[in-house]
Amino acid sequence: QVQLVESGGGLVQAGGSLRLSCAASGRTFSNYAMGWFRQAPGKEREFVAAISWSGGSTYHADSVKGRFTISRDNAKNTVYLQMSSLKPEDTAVYYCAATYRGSSSNTRPRDYAYWGQGTQVTVSS
Repeated sequence: QVQLVESGGGLVQAGGSLRLSCAASGRTFSNYAMGWFRQAPGKEREFVAAISWSGGSTYHADSVKGRFTISRDNAKNTVYLQMSSLKPEDTAVYYCAATYRGSSSNTRPRDYAYWGQGTQVTVSS
């Protein structure tokens, strides 16, 4: 089992920045590719970004490319999502997820076995 706990969400004005963190425990963190997803009210869960176990490969959804950056620190068992130039449409609950021996190509929710509880990000206009 892998336990994931997100933090760093909050209320920010459009154009602002936030950094989300996801702390992992329970298994060898470096064995897992990690992803960030988000879900707005009434919408399906949406892929945001993914990173390989080493951090050497990343992939970002087109909607966030150039504004969000995923990274990880295996020594700290933590994955990050740096978000800048935030827009009201980025408002959602953000979830981190882990997939064993996965890659940055894992972009579907069903690719991931472990999920955090989510953190709310609200961007005001």
